[in-house]
Amino acid sequence: MHEIVAIIKAYQQATASGKKTALATVVHVEGSSYRRPGARMLITEDAELTGSISGGCLEGDAFRKALHVILSGKPMLVTYDTADDDDAKFGMGLGCQGVIQVLIEPLQGERGEAIVDLLKKATTSRQKSVLLTLFSIQDKRAPQYGSCFLLTEQEEAFGAIPMLDTTIVRSELKQVMDLKKSSFRKYENEAAEIIAFAEFVQPPVSLVIIGAGNDVIPLVKMAEILGWQSTVIDGRPMYASKERFPMPSCMVVHAKADHLLEHITIDDRTVFVLMSHNYNYDLAILKSLLNKEVLYIGVLGPHKKMKMMMDELAGEGIVLSKKQLDAIHGPVGLNIGAETAEEIAISIIAEIQSKLTASNAEQLRTKQDAIHHRSDLVIKTASSV
Repeated sequence: MHEIVAIIKAYQQATASGKKTALATVVHVEGSSYRRPGARMLITEDAELTGSISGGCLEGDAFRKALHVILSGKPMLVTYDTADDDDAKFGMGLGCQGVIQVLIEPLQGERGEAIVDLLKKATTSRQKSVLLTLFSIQDKRAPQYGSCFLLTEQEEAFGAIPMLDTTIVRSELKQVMDLKKSSFRKYENEAAEIIAFAEFVQPPVSLVIIGAGNDVIPLVKMAEILGWQSTVIDGRPMYASKERFPMPSCMVVHAKADHLLEHITIDDRTVFVLMSHNYNYDLAILKSLLNKEVLYIGVLGPHKKMKMMMDELAGEGIVLSKKQLDAIHGPVGLNIGAETAEEIAISIIAEIQSKLTASNAEQLRTKQDAIHHRSDLVIKTASSV
């Protein structure tokens, strides 16, 4: 999401300056790769790059291909085989051991505006959506229809689905929405074999931090880098000030505990961290959150503080369900030996990311299988249309 927002901004700036642009999108991967399907990069005719499609090994060649796309006005599907030693001559021999399909689309004229409009609609509200991209690996000279259709969780539809049965494809997109997982489908008709990349797009993480002390500042800065939207809330006006938190995506709220949640819209991408250093304030917020559907509640402080909170809740006859207990993380963060505010912020961010992705926070060197689930990249055959 953060990358898409940056690309939209860069596209608008380039267009205002009269520069021509192209959009490179990783649409499929076999084996290992630095970036996954859905990674994007905006390329201007004068070599300004926004976003990335690799760790730097593919960008140079993608720029050269993009110039051809800009001049011809036609999309191009490019295959990079990082397991092929011959690719080393392009600076790609990094041992990723994967085959990467990159679709490069010109963003000039109505078609370019339509593509960017789909990206805008996928990012302008806290709605989940599915973005459809069509391409052909079998015949790269066949039309590459590219980014063409968007379906939101409210079932609003934008764009068009060329060559395929709209009813069948929309049914597939709804399944992607329900499963919250991108998918690949192969459609065959008399004209061509078409691969449909249905990309599940989620809204950014909404990080709500209770407390506005100095130790909150690095946490908000790191969230900003990740493209998360932060809200900092404190009952002390001298702390809850925009001057202390000038980050563009950070909202600062001055509120007492009993009115705090009036300022927050909670969805399944909203997480809370209680770090006001005021026991009663944090406890009051924790009680309020127990009545909400919240995925993650981090509580700063030692085990003793967390036990005191649990004992108080039990003393008031509040019995927590397993789901509620699973949501509460106190002491907050992963055990990485953090001491400074910056190190603690890293441990908190990492734990939240692990929770959001339902991942085990383990060292990758101990992981025996692939880092990412390769089953998610299987291209399944859909109904003939």
